[in-house]
This record gives sequence, C-alpha cells and structure tokens, in this order.
Amino acid sequence: MTSRKPDEPLARNSRLRLVRPRALATARRAVTTRRTRPAPRPPEGTPPRAELARQARHVLADAVRIARWAAVERGAAASLRTGPGPVTAQERAAAALDLTPGQISAGWDRARLAGLVELHGDTARPGWRLHAWDRDDSAVLRGWVALFDAWSLVHPAPEGVAPSAVAEVVEAVPQVLSLLQLSQGPVLVPALLDLLGQRVEELREERCEVPVAGPAPEAPGVPGPDHGTDGLPALLDWALEGLAAVGALTLDPGAEGRHATLTPLGNWAVWVKLEQICVAAQSPAGNIEQSAEDMLRGCARLTPGPARAEYRAWLAARTLSSAVAELLAVARGEDALLRGLAFEALRVVGAPAEAEVRATVAEPPLRPYALLWLAEYEGADPDDAQEVLTREEATWLWVDTAAAVADHGESALLVRHLESAVQGTVPALLDEVRAVGHPRTVQVLVALAAAHPDPALAKAVRRAAFQVHTGGS
Repeated sequence: MTSRKPDEPLARNSRLRLVRPRALATARRAVTTRRTRPAPRPPEGTPPRAELARQARHVLADAVRIARWAAVERGAAASLRTGPGPVTAQERAAAALDLTPGQISAGWDRARLAGLVELHGDTARPGWRLHAWDRDDSAVLRGWVALFDAWSLVHPAPEGVAPSAVAEVVEAVPQVLSLLQLSQGPVLVPALLDLLGQRVEELREERCEVPVAGPAPEAPGVPGPDHGTDGLPALLDWALEGLAAVGALTLDPGAEGRHATLTPLGNWAVWVKLEQICVAAQSPAGNIEQSAEDMLRGCARLTPGPARAEYRAWLAARTLSSAVAELLAVARGEDALLRGLAFEALRVVGAPAEAEVRATVAEPPLRPYALLWLAEYEGADPDDAQEVLTREEATWLWVDTAAAVADHGESALLVRHLESAVQGTVPALLDEVRAVGHPRTVQVLVALAAAHPDPALAKAVRRAAFQVHTGGS
C-alpha cells in the first residue's frame, strides 16, 4: 500500500475518487416491487382486470381517438388545450373523427383528465398512457381512475349554488358510493339523498358552523347555511350525472322511482379506495386522520411500497386540491426529509397535481424535486430522470438529501450518500457544493466529516466546511 506523496494533487488520491453509484431511483424501485403482504382480493363477482380494462377503454374510446388525432395534428391540438378553442380546430377534429364539436370538447377534457394528453405551455402532446393504451391494462385502469377521481370536473356544477355547498357534496359523495357498493345493486335516489343530507350535516358539525345571531347577508340566488339541505336534490343529481358520465354508475327510471347502480368499473374503484383506507386504518402508523406533515413523518421509516399505500389512503380521504396544497406547504418547510417524501406522495397523486408541481419549478428549493417529478410524470425512466437537472441543480439536491440523512439517518447511510454525487471526485464535489449556496452546506459537511472513516477524506471535507463557514475559497 502506497501513501500519497506530499506534492500529489488531492484529486489523484484514489481514496477521494467517487465510484459510479447505483442510481437511487433504481434502489427505490427495487424496494417498491417487493411484496410485504399478499395482495387483497377484490369482492366475489368482480370481473378480471382484463375485462375491467376493456370496459375502461370503451368509456374513454372517444377521448383516445381525439388524443391520437391531436398527436398528429399538433398545431390544432394546441388550440384545443384550454377548452373549446377556435371553431376551425373543432371543425377539423369533428370532421376527421365524425364527432360533433360538443363531443370533441368533452372528449378533449376527458383525455386531459385521464392523462392521455399532456400540456406543456402552449403545446399539447400525447401522454405516456396513450402510448401504452393498447398493451398495458394497468395504464388503462390508472387513466380511468384518474378520470373517476375528477368526476366533479366533467360537468359544471348547477348555477346559483354556493361553492361551499358544492365542496360539501364533493366531500360527501364517497359516503354515497360506499352505500352503493355495499348494497350490491340498485339504490333509490331518495335513499341516497337522505344519506347525502346526513353526511353534509356531519361535515358542518365537524367544522362547528354555528349560525350567528341575526340574519346574515346572502348573495342573490345563493343559499346560505340556514337553508339546511334545500339545494341538495339538484346537487345530488349533478353528482350522479357526473359519475354516470365517467362510467362509474348507471341511472335508470325503474318502477319504484329513479335508482342508481354501480357499474363493474365503479364497484371495483370504490373497493380499491375502501381497501386503501382500511390498510391505513389497520397499519401501525394509522396516518389517515393526520395532517400532511404528521402523515409524512409516520411514513418516513416505511419502505416505499407500504408508504405509497399510506399516501393513497390519506389522499382518498381528502379532496385532491386541498391535499396537494397541504403537501406542497410541507415541502416548502425546513425539513429536507419531508420535502422529498412530499414529492413521493405527489407522485401517487399524478395528473391532478401537475399544474401545482409545475408552478414550483420557479422556487429554487423545490425546483430539482419538481423537475424530477415532471420528468417521471412525462414518461422518463427513474434511472434517466436525473438527466433533466443541471449540474448545479443536481448538487443542490445532493446537499438537500444529505441534510435529510444527517437529520434522520445513520452515519453509514450518510457515507453511502457520498457515492451518489454526480461529480467524479470528492474535491470536485466539494468545490461545487461550496458554490451552490445551500443553507445546510456547513452542517452537511461537518456531519459527513465526522461520519467518514477515511482520515484523508474527512480532513478534506472538514476543511471545506470551515471555508464555507468563514466565507473563504
């Protein structure tokens, strides 16, 4: 064994060279695919996944045709991106696909909500689900579930109804779907209305909405809180029609009155979401009732597979818009571990989180996480997603991840994290870490120097920490 000569450059010391690491995304994926418990079986009578996927393809047939037309007619697709668009674009699509302009508009919205098309600024391009549509049943079912989750966007809510009342009904609809799923058959609309009214009252009691003394001013045509459930019949009709439009249920007149019945797709989707909630309720962490921050802390020591099940159950119990906002608020905090976990949870959200995640690209602390999220969302392999980051962004992410490890991990993990840096040598890494200006740089370098068993490397890292602390070069 030879020692380094006094005049030998630091970078040539083999102990200070970094080996090419196994990508962290690969390790994460390997753990995710490990099964820790047998997969739950759907209720008896549920069609096989291939049949469910066939039904989902039927529901989204027009949306797929429009998305494929848009993949060829990029210019026209861009003009459809924000809604109906110019008449000429709709006429071109309608003529090519033998559909009405209204069907084109509705199908375009469905394609967006199901992740068949993706919007990038003023450009619309095919999503990864469209590429996999004919060969991947899982991609088809995930696309349909994304549409199912967005049922309230399929039809506009009735006019003249307070947004708070609409939000209450959207929050209460899972209870209605649960009743339909448990009934295993048609349920009369009046029975659903009774349940919806009870759930809305419970939600109001949970928020402690106590009426103030005296009449409160009201907007014209908008029911106030003292009107109880007066507007619920119209809102229930709207919800049932929206769910029927996405293929989750059917509405029939019937001899005894109008009734609703879950389709096989709807029955399967409700079972999946109930199963997710049960998994969280029965888990040691039990995070479904927690805030986003506490939920993420509870998931910190779980392997990715069980953690994702917790995320799904937590999300299923909330409206997606509020859940995404809460996760991003946590990501903006000081805990780097929670920042990374928040974006893992946002990966479970998928398409409904795209706009909010894209907006965070302008925020330097969140930018690397957002760029990786968007790259994977747009179909990049997790192993290759890091290529979207600049060298500076990758270095910032390395320091931020090291801060998470230093705060919550073990010394050995921090040492292994050193090998995940994009730089080829420790001196190059230290030079770029000093330049990137992460607020936790000094603490990360001090912790790394204390943890590393190699005296020469520890000394170099300690020197870099001192230079950052004193403002030296």
